[in-house]
Amino acid sequence: MSAGTDEVVVTGLGATTPLGGDVATFWTALLEGRSGVAALTEDWAADLKVRIAARMSVDPSEQLTRVQARRLDRAQQAAIVAAREAWADAGFTGRAAENDLDPVRVAVVIGTGIGGVTSLINQHDVMLEKGPGRVSPLLIPMDMPNGPAAHVGLAVGAGGGVFTPVSACASGAEAIAYGLDLLDLDRVDVVVVGGTEACIHPLTITGFAQMQAMSTRNDDPQRASRPFDKGRDGFVLGEGSGVLVLERASSAAARGRTPYAVLAGAAVTSDSYDIVAPDPEGGGQKRAASTALKRSGLDAADVVHVNAHATSTPTGDGAEARWIADLLGEQTVVSATKSMTGHLLGAAGAIEAIATVLAVQNDVVPPTINLDDPDDLRVDVPDKAREMPVPAALNDSFGFGGHNAALLFRKA
Repeated sequence: MSAGTDEVVVTGLGATTPLGGDVATFWTALLEGRSGVAALTEDWAADLKVRIAARMSVDPSEQLTRVQARRLDRAQQAAIVAAREAWADAGFTGRAAENDLDPVRVAVVIGTGIGGVTSLINQHDVMLEKGPGRVSPLLIPMDMPNGPAAHVGLAVGAGGGVFTPVSACASGAEAIAYGLDLLDLDRVDVVVVGGTEACIHPLTITGFAQMQAMSTRNDDPQRASRPFDKGRDGFVLGEGSGVLVLERASSAAARGRTPYAVLAGAAVTSDSYDIVAPDPEGGGQKRAASTALKRSGLDAADVVHVNAHATSTPTGDGAEARWIADLLGEQTVVSATKSMTGHLLGAAGAIEAIATVLAVQNDVVPPTINLDDPDDLRVDVPDKAREMPVPAALNDSFGFGGHNAALLFRKA
């Protein structure tokens, strides 16, 4: 719960994902149980061990001017597209000062796991093939991980700080938790938060494949991502961005904005267990969730739904399902939306936070697809969208390095 009595609320949502280039399309596709995973048909994929991925359904470069798109890495493009939608959805136009906002009271926190890695790799190829003189002078601003946050900060005129959590697959959720802290500490009045990632490239795919972390169901792409299923064999790489606008309930009311939900609690922990493997007991994950719950002031019985991290890896899914049952009860309704979107790495927590917010607002939870043979689950994982009262819901995100982030949303 906020340090004071003024709750932190979500007033804007924006997304570009494998299921849609905006929030409405993304949400509709989630509830319908569609898959955004497809075969990679490019020549460069022909000899790869993994030849599937979940690309953004709408190319972000098509939503920007040609000049702007050429100056941005794909992850930056996605962040700009999502941020524009969220900013407008919150009722803002132009930069902060044009909305009677004090720019030094507006901040941006956009996380990413890898940043502009494809721009770096592509320009390295240019150097090898054509020489150093042909390398783009825009390489460094396109490559730097803080680039997406910086560009969003420029777009909204944020003078209260621009921050970039880089915590692997927990980055997007950690950015949202950071935004809650900024508001609770009265550092700012409005925060644009979220995550972005776009690293579908032969080198990154090969790196994950060499770790044996990815599904190799190349002949059945739409059924490859199968969290909680006994036949799961790894995650599917996705790309996109999710952005939320956070502010205090009093400022939202003063502007006549109806919030989507309250961000009632958040917490970040670490495992100190292994650089890539999660703690098999899920101790750090459970501690993040229980801390977020305590901060919210809610009872465990109030949290009826969890949008799980559930990447479709053999070791990760089971531990998460067990501690959810232990902490919240075996009746908890759990969704693994990566079954449809694939794993967006640093953007995953952000788009899944949006799904969690909409579940709370609309009293309906998304399904988990491809769950043919559940793996001894002690929680309720529906394979179809379920209408039910959702007074509060939890969103989990975990990342290589032992990063854990938990976000707790409740009805406004």
